[in-house]
Amino acid sequence: MEIEKNYIVITTINPPTEAVVKFAALSNYHLIVVGDRKTDAVWQHPNVHYIAVTSAFATAFAQVLPYNHYCRKMLGYVYALQQGATSIIDTDDDNIPYNDWAFPHSTHHDVLTTAPNTYINIYEYFTSMKIWPRGLPLHLINTNTSTQATLTKANTQVGIWQGLANEDPDVDAIYRLTNNTPCYFEQRSPIVLSQGAICPYNSQNTWYTQALFPLLYLPVTVTFRFTDILRGIVAQPILWAAGYQLGFTHATVLQKRNAHNFFKDFESEIPMYTQLELSYNIALENTSNELTVAQNLLQVYTALHKHNIVQAHELVVLQAWLSYFE
Repeated sequence: MEIEKNYIVITTINPPTEAVVKFAALSNYHLIVVGDRKTDAVWQHPNVHYIAVTSAFATAFAQVLPYNHYCRKMLGYVYALQQGATSIIDTDDDNIPYNDWAFPHSTHHDVLTTAPNTYINIYEYFTSMKIWPRGLPLHLINTNTSTQATLTKANTQVGIWQGLANEDPDVDAIYRLTNNTPCYFEQRSPIVLSQGAICPYNSQNTWYTQALFPLLYLPVTVTFRFTDILRGIVAQPILWAAGYQLGFTHATVLQKRNAHNFFKDFESEIPMYTQLELSYNIALENTSNELTVAQNLLQVYTALHKHNIVQAHELVVLQAWLSYFE
């Protein structure tokens, strides 16, 4: 039986936070923290492998990544790959894990089934509050999407788990500018989406199985508030083609969100509002059951470039990333 090697990856410009301290103390997990130009040059913490901006690690790949950008987190993924990771967990330095923080290992779950290509607000299954995940198409925020779906128990093969976050969950700037009420989700069983049920997922509390590691790629030529959402929306047709599903769990972290300017967040999210559904359609049209995960990813981003959703440099970075999977 293969020994699990679970890696957690965080990027930070802050001194070690409460979240970093708690993740570093977890047994059976290895924590990687990636710095940037704003990070203290002497950043360190016990039980953490720190990749400084001046590190000689993965130099060729590091050179094609922009500085002061969330995508530098990918250096942490590369390190985990090279250490033989069997799973990689994406999170942030303001997501404090609860004592029972974990991702499901079982394969029998509530499966949410919809008509093909139906968007779902997964938050509706974990709270009665009017709240929606960042990336949900805006024309759906006043729609009860759960009425379009059924829940039944079935066996699943989940390749990506998204754990929710309490208090300040992942929402868009429109929610924060117009409401911003804290949310504490209900405890309930995990929910797995059937193929064709679409829901945005983020990079805040997210588990990837080894076969889907290429889908960790964070696009570098889109805005900060779009990068992980674009990653997740184009990943869904690709993971379906590989025989996997996307699942969501109740909140297993408490987010004490780092300071943000909500209006600047809104400006950064505008391409997400206007291009997300097109991006999904492009991914769906350019994914083949005959290709590998990496080949599908390259094909999808090539098409995204043709539609001017990403820039030419995106393909340079993507090909450098995919070289680790050859």
